[in-house]
Amino acid sequence: MKPTALIIDDEVQIRRLLTVALEGAGYNAREAETGTLGLQAVAHLRPDVILLDLGLPDLDGLTVLKRLREWSATPVVILTVRDDETDKVAALDAGADDYVTKPFSTVELLARLRAAQRRAQPREETSIFRHGDLEVDVVAHIAKRAGDEVKLSATEWALLALLIRHAGRVLTHRQILREVWGPKAEEHRQYLRVYFTHLRKKIESDPAHPKIIRTEPGIGYRLITGD
Repeated sequence: MKPTALIIDDEVQIRRLLTVALEGAGYNAREAETGTLGLQAVAHLRPDVILLDLGLPDLDGLTVLKRLREWSATPVVILTVRDDETDKVAALDAGADDYVTKPFSTVELLARLRAAQRRAQPREETSIFRHGDLEVDVVAHIAKRAGDEVKLSATEWALLALLIRHAGRVLTHRQILREVWGPKAEEHRQYLRVYFTHLRKKIESDPAHPKIIRTEPGIGYRLITGD
């Protein structure tokens, strides 16, 4: 069975472009031109992944996303011409799995869709994360690089475990601060700069050019999977 991708976008040209790209990549592509029709289509079609534009004519895409997350966990990749960090952060905080800014590369978009779908699929539970010469056993609290144990502080462990749990997904500054330090720390971004600098020095082969923990400027961080 081909996976179904639902495109919620009011631009005809974008929908046509996405339909061609998606069907060429093995998806069944379906379309909705408004937020209301999009929500109805999700309920009816039960798609495997959703591409959602933020600038819709009837409902703001963020409103559509919030309503959708009240009853659906379907992966959602945001499509937006808005290059404002505030909009991207708001979408990610509201439950989006990823975002792509228009104009976009279809190759990158398809890779983001596949990653979002992988994260949504039930998988065999494992406590081991591997990337290059890094191996992390989250349950045993053991991290090794090239076979040598890496000593991490309790906070560094909490950060790394959180990223591993959401590997491949963008986590906003606010999400990370809330999970690791609590809700009262949501505005203290300086914590993240300090601790991620220390963490990268311990787990990255070249901390100045990190390949495991990627910074999403103005938004947050993403753990790059090893596959």
